Amino acid sequence: MAIISSYPTITPTSSDLVLIVDTSTDGNPTKTATINGIGSLINTGFTGGYKSYTASLIQTGASAPVATVLQNTTGGTFTWSYINNGQSRIAVSGITLPANKVAIFLSSGNGDQGIGGIITTTTQINVDQFSSGGGGPVDGMSAGTSIEIRIYS
Repeated sequence: MAIISSYPTITPTSSDLVLIVDTSTDGNPTKTATINGIGSLINTGFTGGYKSYTASLIQTGASAPVATVLQNTTGGTFTWSYINNGQSRIAVSGITLPANKVAIFLSSGNGDQGIGGIITTTTQINVDQFSSGGGGPVDGMSAGTSIEIRIYS
């Protein structure tokens, strides 16, 4: 048996191999996988039990928010539109949002504003932004506003 601490520590590359045990295989379960292959599983939501859409948002006045997509492992397309003062809509295509298996996390880049999302259909999410001081709906998402939509399996 080898002493693991006697081996050098390196920064792995995507083509490096890792030993794994395939518990579904009879006979010799020891196999190898590349770092890249393991990373692909992680980036598709394999380990968390969910897939996600994460974006940084910014909105100028009465226009649709502009989403800079940071990660989208859902397989769907998320299209933003402007509805009314303080109200935006996300049209989801290519997938449906399953009942009771979606979590939406929103963070305002402006501490004086609140933001929230609600699933209205299996292909639509409404996002409302409001003045936290009781001033009602408000347009304009400042830099630092973000959204994460998690779809659990």
